[in-house]
Amino acid sequence: MEITILLFVIIYMIGVHLGLYKILEKGGEQGWKAFIPVYGQITRVKMVGRPLHYVIYFYIPIVNLFTWYLVIFDLLKSFGKTRFYHMVLGAIFPYIFLPYLGFSDEKYLGKASELPKIVKSTTREWADAISFAIIAATLIRWSIMEAFTIPTPSMEKSLLVGDFLFVSKFHYGTRTPMTPLQIPLTHQKVPVIESQSYLPWIQLPQYRLPGLTTVKNNDVVVFNWPASEDCPDCPIDLKTNYIKRCIGIGGDVVEVRDGQVYVNNEAAENPELMQHSYYVQTSSPIRERVFESLEISDPTYHGTREGTSLYTIHMSEAVATEMKNFDFVQVVKLDKPKKEDKDERIFPKGKDWNSDWYGPITLPKEGMTIEINEENLILYSMAIKNYEHNENVEIKDGKLIIDGKELTEYTFKQNYYFMMGDNRHNSLDSRYWGFVPEDHIVGKGFFIWLSLDKDKSFLSKIRWSRFFQMIE
Repeated sequence: MEITILLFVIIYMIGVHLGLYKILEKGGEQGWKAFIPVYGQITRVKMVGRPLHYVIYFYIPIVNLFTWYLVIFDLLKSFGKTRFYHMVLGAIFPYIFLPYLGFSDEKYLGKASELPKIVKSTTREWADAISFAIIAATLIRWSIMEAFTIPTPSMEKSLLVGDFLFVSKFHYGTRTPMTPLQIPLTHQKVPVIESQSYLPWIQLPQYRLPGLTTVKNNDVVVFNWPASEDCPDCPIDLKTNYIKRCIGIGGDVVEVRDGQVYVNNEAAENPELMQHSYYVQTSSPIRERVFESLEISDPTYHGTREGTSLYTIHMSEAVATEMKNFDFVQVVKLDKPKKEDKDERIFPKGKDWNSDWYGPITLPKEGMTIEINEENLILYSMAIKNYEHNENVEIKDGKLIIDGKELTEYTFKQNYYFMMGDNRHNSLDSRYWGFVPEDHIVGKGFFIWLSLDKDKSFLSKIRWSRFFQMIE
């Protein structure tokens, strides 16, 4: 597959530059300039009539994509190719369409900026506008910012169900697309009809553009869920999006002792609005307005027993303290597992851990080498087999075999992260399905632009206080 991609890139670059070579000649320039960095861009910009400072835009990440297409469309206009399908061909198949313009009898008509304005029909105006909007939105969504909705309470109260937020792609570096055959502005499925929105026929190698920073401890991160159960065969970039807090980065030793997270044997900073599960006993049923006043969502009512009402409620320590002050509340007790309580759902299988007593476990780091033994295979076999892009991996009888060769040690190819929800007793996270590989990282949670309460109606649904709130 990688050889096929490499051949495609070579054909693409040769086609584009050969086309530009002949196009420059038709414009009265020397064709060899097309192959010279900077000089080639200067020549093309002058040829279409754009200001010279546009050359700078070719070297600004993300902006250069828009500049590339803008100059391509200007070149097409300079040859009189202004129909909608011309723009599509120029955008998708420049390695074919540019050589056609260069080597055919098509004539260079002059600088695009100086040619007569084209009179378009209403239909054409709308088609161009919609097409440009889709292309621009797709590029922005891929490279800069993507909208994301909080679907589950795993991050409450830091993030609420119904929060709409923007995820920054440029913080950690934008990933190059892996699945090009996809309907624009969709993820796994086409909305409404719920049909698959992509074809897996072409899978490109993934690279990450330079970012502003790397993933840090306590960052709120959006990532493709590695163990995606609703789409297990999806390409990496189309796996289900999750959002959690990064507890540990590659090389860190993560441990949970009695509900407190430790990183490298030091107590980690707890999120301000972190929640746990509490057992609550009251002398009478709790009214809805009490839950609303405490901003408690989805309490679990277990019925009555001997005249008392029983609940399981996920809330912060501050809210739990406030609840104790109600005269009808008899018991508010932290509902947590004991150290000896083994949770069969916990990752990895074979460990006697639970959500509050977990680890210690060392997170794989790029370049980190481990000895292959029974203990390390329990901890890291899933990463080696599923996320390291190894082929023909076998693990049997305490041995690691890759491509028919038994290994006594293994060196990791990328960094891994440990993600947890702030709603610690109501979050399926790395404690249950393992590490998040670096190539699954989508971006950093940036800010909330809208928040809707599903249990309210009309304007009361809007949580005005959360508008434009930064995510921390």
